[in-house]
Amino acid sequence: MTASQSAASHRPDIHDSRRADGNDSRGAVAREAVARHRGAEHDDDRPPPARFAYDPWTWKEIAHLLANLPVSLFGFTYVMTVIIGGAALSVTVIGLPLLGLGLAGARLIGRFERGRARMLLGLRIDEPSTLPVRRAGGLLSRMWLALKDPVAWRTVLYEAIRLPWGILTFTVTLTSMFVLWPVLPYLARGLTNADRAMVRALLSPSDELERRIAELESDRGVVVDTAAADLRRIERDLHDGAQARLVNLAMGLGLAKEKLLEDPDAASAMVEEAHGEVKLALQELRDLARGIHPAVLTDRGLDAALSSVASRCTVPVKVTADLDSRPAAAIEGIAYFTVSELLQNISKHSGARSASVDVWRTEDRLLIQVRDDGEGGARLDGGTGMRGLAERLNAVDGLFVVDSPVGGPTTVTAELPWRERERG
Repeated sequence: MTASQSAASHRPDIHDSRRADGNDSRGAVAREAVARHRGAEHDDDRPPPARFAYDPWTWKEIAHLLANLPVSLFGFTYVMTVIIGGAALSVTVIGLPLLGLGLAGARLIGRFERGRARMLLGLRIDEPSTLPVRRAGGLLSRMWLALKDPVAWRTVLYEAIRLPWGILTFTVTLTSMFVLWPVLPYLARGLTNADRAMVRALLSPSDELERRIAELESDRGVVVDTAAADLRRIERDLHDGAQARLVNLAMGLGLAKEKLLEDPDAASAMVEEAHGEVKLALQELRDLARGIHPAVLTDRGLDAALSSVASRCTVPVKVTADLDSRPAAAIEGIAYFTVSELLQNISKHSGARSASVDVWRTEDRLLIQVRDDGEGGARLDGGTGMRGLAERLNAVDGLFVVDSPVGGPTTVTAELPWRERERG
C-alpha cells in the first residue's frame, strides 16, 4: 500500500484531541513509506566506501580524473571558439545562426559528459527533455528556441569553468599514482565527489520547469491511453451486455405482439419474460454506470461511496474517512476507483479475514491507506491492475506505494493532490 510525504496537519479546533493520535500514526507510516520510495533512487548513486585496495570503483574514478584534462580542454576550446565567436559575430547576419548551432552542439557535449559520469562515476542522471523543434514553427522560431535553451547554456557554463579543474585533477591524480598511491583511493573519492556535485548542479535536468514538462509529457500519454481503454471497456460492455439484451427484448415483444390475438396465453408469458429481461437490462446499465461514475459518489461524497463499495467486498472492511470538505470531482473519482480496485484485489487474491480503508487530508494532499491481513506478496510488477493504478496516480502528480511482505500484512498508500471542489 502507499504512503504520504508529509505529516498530518491539524486545525486548532475541538476535533484535534480526538484525531491527533490516529492522524499522527498514519502520517508517520506514510512519511516512512514515501521516504523509502523516493530515496531509493538516490541510494544507487552512492559508490562503495573508499578503501586502500584498488577495486574497480577506484580505477573508474582514477580514469575519470585523468580524462578530465583532454575532455575539459576540448570543451573549453569549443566554448571559446564557437560560442564566444558566435556571440561576438551576433551583430552580423551569420552570428546568431552560428551561436544557435553552437548551442545545439553544446547539448551534444553535455550528453557525452553525462554518459561519462554514468559510466565512470555511477551517477544516475536522466537526459533533459529534447527541444520541441517540430512545434516551433519557422526558422526564426527554431533559432530563438535554440538561443534560449537553458540546458545548452548550463553546459556552456560547465565547460567554461572545467579547464582549471581538469588541469588540477589530472596533475594531482598522475602525481599521486607515483608518490601518494596508498591514499590515492581516498583522494580520488574526494575529487570525484566534487565532479559529481558539478555534474548534478549543471548537467542534470534539475530545472523545475524542465522536469515538470518531461513529467507532463509522460503523464499525458498515460491519461490518453487510460481514457481510450475506458471507452473501449464501456463500448464492449454495452455491446455484449445491455445492447444484446435489449435486442432480444425487442424481438420477444415483436413475437408477443404477433401472438396477442392468436394465443393470448403464450403472448402473456412472452411479455412476462420480456419484463424480466427489462429488469436485467436495467441492472446491467446500473452496474455499468457505477463503473463509470457511481451516483452515490456524486450525491453523497467519498465516505458514502467507499462504504458502498466496501459492502460488496467478500471480507469485512472498516472504512474511516476524515474529510471536512470534498475534493475536486476528478480527484474524488480517482480515489474511489483506486479503493475499489484494491478491495477487488483483496476479495480475489489476498485470502484476508479483514481489511480497513483510511482516508484523510494532509495539507494539500489526499491520502488513502488500504490494509488487509492476507497472505501478502503483492507487487507493482505482479500484474496490470497494480501497475495501472500506479500509472493513473502518477498522471495526476500522485504517488502509489505497496508494502506487502510475503505472509502479510499488506498496506497500500495512495497519495493524491488536493484540489478544492468548484462551487455550483
